[in-house]
Amino acid sequence: MTVTAPLTEAAGGEPPTGRAAPRGRAATLPRRLLPAVAAALAGLLLYASFPPRTLWWLALPAFAVLGRALRGRRWKPAFGLGYLFALGYLLPLLVWTGIEVGPGPWLALVAVEAVFLALTAAGIAAVSRLPAWPLWAAAVWTAGEAARARFPFGGFPWGKVAFGQADGVLLPLAALGGTPLLGFAVVLSGFGLCEAVRQARSARRTRVVRRGAAAAALLSLLAPFGAALGARAVVDADAEDGTATVAVIQGNVPRLGLDFNAQRRAVLDHHVRETERLAERIAAGEAERPDLVLWPENSSDIDPFTNADAAEVIDRAAKAVDAPIAVGGVVERDGKVYNEQILWDPEKGPVDTYDKRQTQPFGEYLPLRPLIGAVNETWTSMVRRDFSRGTTPGVFAMNGTGVGLVTCYEAAFDWAVRDTVRAGAQMLSVPSNNATFGRSEMTYQQLAMSRVRAVEHGRTVTVPVTSGVSAIILPDGRVTARTGMFVPGTLVGTVPLRSSSTPATTLGTLPEWTLVLLGVAGGARAVARTVRAGRTGADR
Repeated sequence: MTVTAPLTEAAGGEPPTGRAAPRGRAATLPRRLLPAVAAALAGLLLYASFPPRTLWWLALPAFAVLGRALRGRRWKPAFGLGYLFALGYLLPLLVWTGIEVGPGPWLALVAVEAVFLALTAAGIAAVSRLPAWPLWAAAVWTAGEAARARFPFGGFPWGKVAFGQADGVLLPLAALGGTPLLGFAVVLSGFGLCEAVRQARSARRTRVVRRGAAAAALLSLLAPFGAALGARAVVDADAEDGTATVAVIQGNVPRLGLDFNAQRRAVLDHHVRETERLAERIAAGEAERPDLVLWPENSSDIDPFTNADAAEVIDRAAKAVDAPIAVGGVVERDGKVYNEQILWDPEKGPVDTYDKRQTQPFGEYLPLRPLIGAVNETWTSMVRRDFSRGTTPGVFAMNGTGVGLVTCYEAAFDWAVRDTVRAGAQMLSVPSNNATFGRSEMTYQQLAMSRVRAVEHGRTVTVPVTSGVSAIILPDGRVTARTGMFVPGTLVGTVPLRSSSTPATTLGTLPEWTLVLLGVAGGARAVARTVRAGRTGADR
């Protein structure tokens, strides 16, 4: 006779009441959510490593946590986790893009850029099963940044990992291989930290030390720091072509927001006034006479080529300080509008110009204008005319000094800075206008970017900004002078001029493409390994 036992927990079945099962599922819910929470927190950690904070080292645990969340995942959950990581990172990092135009463009930008990071995360998960996976994963990250810096609409490299390392000990690597190598080193060390912790936990649990795997993990963690120590020999702030005394003018703006230049000639008059104050200090023996004067982007709020009164006051300022001035303005020529830098000589007037080559989509021109207008007419009204682009690098000859111009947004693009240095720049100037971004972190992010560029190419970098923070940066990345935000100010300093090329300048895109190919090779190897495993399983 067969006896049927009641369906109880002891018998291994579902309890009669059905209550324990929901409790069991509820108990697993936090564990299921843990990777998602960890990915988002890793993104916040990476954001916190960026200026104005000097917590550069937070990037390492950020990538360690991300690596732990992604390791061994299939591509779909890895994509989702990568998207959460991107939101934790980019939402606070880029919040300044929506200060004056509302949250729509900010959220749209983050949503699009997060797709790149999510795809990168899927690639990282794929290579995470390979031996020495931190190396492959860091290369995949570099490949993702390379794509994001180029697509769509010319790319958006703002927020590259390297730009958060201006205060970090890995910064000298920028002189060897530019921002791609610096970013790769940070990510490699972070993933190496993840693997080192994993190996340590495994050894503690099993009491077996896998020496090869442990050594590879420690090498991934520590090798970037050793390489950076060696790269310090390449970083040099000494003068090679003498020195120049520069004056950086921050005239400030009459009001914050998109209508900072609504009052005709007010912004220009502010910069003229600050320059004339410098001239008075020079006459009183309180300041050294500069060899050259640098004004910000949009420092002339009206076109000096079509407005005689603007030309007159700029000419007056140049004569007062008795030095050439680089003036930023919006000019119209042959029916086209340009964001232009104008070299204004105290005797000859305007003698040279540089037209911004990398204009900002949705800020200085509107891609897909008919489609965007059909969706939201407000956006088309904010960008009424598209700016035209320049075609050649800008290097002004200012009292015998080759001053390379990299206007605002261009500083985020490797090619724009590198071309300018190769064109003969002995120092760089990054004229910018952040009046439309209020008191946000944007200006500090841009300053850090300029510090990285100084080390990358071994050049003094000046950052004249309409409303702050303006600065003078030595070729080793040190800031020697800076202004506050939304205050008028003048910085005068004697800076080294240099003409030699760092390895990063000479090698150009070679380090980046080498790392991209390494990432592609890692991905191909991971796919091949998966295919082989599938065939083996089918044979069985």
